[in-house]
Amino acid sequence: MILIVDLPLSATLSMDSSATPTSPHEKPDQIHADDRHITSQALLGEQRRIVIEHNGQRYLLRETHAGKLILTK
Repeated sequence: MILIVDLPLSATLSMDSSATPTSPHEKPDQIHADDRHITSQALLGEQRRIVIEHNGQRYLLRETHAGKLILTK
């Protein structure tokens, strides 16, 4: 199954393959003020799920009934 989601341009993200810290003391998973931001509602849509293609693999990102996000291959 392939989901095609029509997101508004403001909700479109581009992938940055350079996930390296900008300084030696910075952790790559820290959130910064200039990071791109999108709400889960805008990303997942009414179906509360989306298929993400990454490096030729498909992953399902979905919201559980408890409101948690789960990413599965």
